[in-house]
Amino acid sequence: MNTSGDRLKALLRECNLTASDFAAQRGVTPQHVNNWFQRGVPMARLDEIAELLCVRPRWLRTGEGPKHHNPLPRVSRNRGEQEQQAPDHSLFAAHGEQDVLLPFYHAQPRQFAEIPGRHLRLPRCALDNLGVDAAQALCVSMPDYNMNPLLQYGATLAIDRSLTRVIEGEIYALLHNGRLRVHTLSERANGALRLHSHDGDEFPSETYSLSQIRNQGLEVLGWVFWWAHLRDDRPR
Repeated sequence: MNTSGDRLKALLRECNLTASDFAAQRGVTPQHVNNWFQRGVPMARLDEIAELLCVRPRWLRTGEGPKHHNPLPRVSRNRGEQEQQAPDHSLFAAHGEQDVLLPFYHAQPRQFAEIPGRHLRLPRCALDNLGVDAAQALCVSMPDYNMNPLLQYGATLAIDRSLTRVIEGEIYALLHNGRLRVHTLSERANGALRLHSHDGDEFPSETYSLSQIRNQGLEVLGWVFWWAHLRDDRPR
C-alpha cells in the first residue's frame, strides 16, 4: 500500500464498506471516493477520514508510524498461564479494539433469534460518535420494500436496542406479532403510534392505538443508525 488511497481502500474493506456506502456517509459522490483511491486522500479531508476510521492521520497520509492511536502493548505470558477468554460473542473487538462485530438477528415464529456465526464489522469510534453502546447493537436485513429507495429490500441495518423512545422522523425496527418491520415513527398525544414508509404511495401510513399496540405485540426494537446495500447486478 504505497498511497493514502490504497490505505483508504484497505480500511473500507476491513469495515465491509463499499465506496458507495462511504460516499453516502461523507456526503460526496462515489466518483469522489474512487478519485481518492487513485490520487490519494485530499489533505482537507485527511484528519476527518482518519478520525472516522480510527487511524492516525500521519499513517493514512504516509504509511509511517503506528496505524492506530492506542496500539495494545505486547503481553508476555508465563509458562502455564492460560489464554485470556474471548469477549462475549455479541461484542468482539479486533485490530487493537478499534472494530466491533455486531451479531445478526432474524425474526422467527414466536422469537427474535440470533443467526450463529454471522456478524457485521464496524469501527468502534463510529459507534462512539453516535453514542451507541456496541453491547446493545445488532443487525437485521431489511424485510420489505416499503422504505425504497432509501432502504432497499435485503439491505443490512444496524440497530441500537437502547434507543426505543420515539423521536419524530427517525427510523426504527419493530416487531409486530412476531414479524420484523422497519418504519419511520411518530407518536400521537394519546399514545397512538404512526408507522410511515418512505414509499408512501405503495405503503400508506398506519396508526395503532395503545390497545392495538398491546394486543398485537407491537414492540419498538431500536433505532436504525447504519445501513448498507450491495447492488444486485452490474450496469448493462
